[in-house]
Amino acid sequence: MGCTPFFDPGRFPWMTAFRGSWHEVLDEAEAVMTDRERLPAFQEISQEVGYITQDRDWKTFMLAGYGLKSRRNLERCPATAEALRRIPGLKTAFCSILEPGKRLPPHRGPYNGVLRLHLGLIVPDPPERCWIRVAGDRRHWAPGEILVFDDSLEHEVHNDTGEVRVILFIDFVRPCRWPVSWLNRLVLLAARLSPLVRHASRNQRRWERDYYGIGNQENIG
Repeated sequence: MGCTPFFDPGRFPWMTAFRGSWHEVLDEAEAVMTDRERLPAFQEISQEVGYITQDRDWKTFMLAGYGLKSRRNLERCPATAEALRRIPGLKTAFCSILEPGKRLPPHRGPYNGVLRLHLGLIVPDPPERCWIRVAGDRRHWAPGEILVFDDSLEHEVHNDTGEVRVILFIDFVRPCRWPVSWLNRLVLLAARLSPLVRHASRNQRRWERDYYGIGNQENIG
């Protein structure tokens, strides 16, 4: 697919159907946000982001991650769950919540075998003060609009407004020709077994037990 910061969403045949459900996804995200103070900081789930954030101003509502699915969270958001089923090669999906004034410094993803999708849900004004830069290209979110980019390139995020920003954050397998596609899937399968992913899964289960009051019931599979 070449090396470029952002990709035209129209290059992906499934994108139109996925975007068509954004109003329902927004409704479910707004319901989740009524309890946002109880949502976990991202580094409380995934320790690998601890080098770019240490406060509670980047929160997450996890839906899926490298083959592991949060059944309880997906049941709470059925329209979102249905939209996610339309994405070939889905690897990660969660609501990403940036509190007012939160900035994520320049950083890179570890591997270019996935592409990242942002679906704008709750986007504050003015747009020029809430943005993402990938390499030398700066973009703004908009409700119902999609950004697709290569997160292995340096990128940073600013929410320099007085309002919260919420997007649906997705990673999906980067389309490649065979045999690169086969090798890529092997690498991504191995990632599911990594200590980082297993640790994040344990943290997510712990948070859900506290949040939903489900005792020791298994909720991720």
